[in-house]
Amino acid sequence: MKRRLVSIVYLLAVIVPMFAQVRQTVGMNNPYYDEKRVHLGFALGVNMMSYVVTESLVPQNGDIFHARVSNLMPGFSVGFITDIRLAKYLSLRVTPTLQFASRTLTFKNESGDPFPFGRLPEQNMLSLPIEIPVTVKWSALREGNYRPYLTGGMGISYDFTRDKERPVLQKAFDYFLTFGLGCDFYFSWFKLCPEIRYQVGFNNMLTPVSERPELSEPDYFYTNALSHLRNQAIILIFNFE
Repeated sequence: MKRRLVSIVYLLAVIVPMFAQVRQTVGMNNPYYDEKRVHLGFALGVNMMSYVVTESLVPQNGDIFHARVSNLMPGFSVGFITDIRLAKYLSLRVTPTLQFASRTLTFKNESGDPFPFGRLPEQNMLSLPIEIPVTVKWSALREGNYRPYLTGGMGISYDFTRDKERPVLQKAFDYFLTFGLGCDFYFSWFKLCPEIRYQVGFNNMLTPVSERPELSEPDYFYTNALSHLRNQAIILIFNFE
């Protein structure tokens, strides 16, 4: 009798925690997904790339030219995801991403006179950078089938669209900070993670006139009107893992 009682107590000690765990996971899709060491996936999204513009305010031909980003065209983003679990709430993410983007620089002179040599007051800036951000993802406690998170980190990029015939030429390499806010949604076979991300670059992307012997003199005023161009972007990305 005593041995049976001990056996019953032992079985209860094993079964009750298991029952509690099963009850906890009822209605949860893929409840053990986050216990995996490495997750792979891909990302699709849209971006709005811009510049932080610093004007030189240097007089040119007795006039001063100003510049601003006047038109932001939605671009396209595609990338791959490698997520490495570091702790219960932390993971390291490497997400190489190719961006397709366009923005317009509009110039205005203080005198209001026509632009020199009949030049247009706008320059369309195309970009095709490949970016490699390395970020840390901090996730909150999972509730049912969703889990909010924050990301932050740094990255480098290389732009393939260096057209030396353009009056304003941006440099190829940049390095940047990135911050993101998103939420994991768990499904039976995958995890969808919508995320909004902000990026700001550190490098001055403007190639000065002194480094452009191929540039014709009538186009000098575009570049000379600028002192610094720094990349910035807002990206809405959908991660599939």
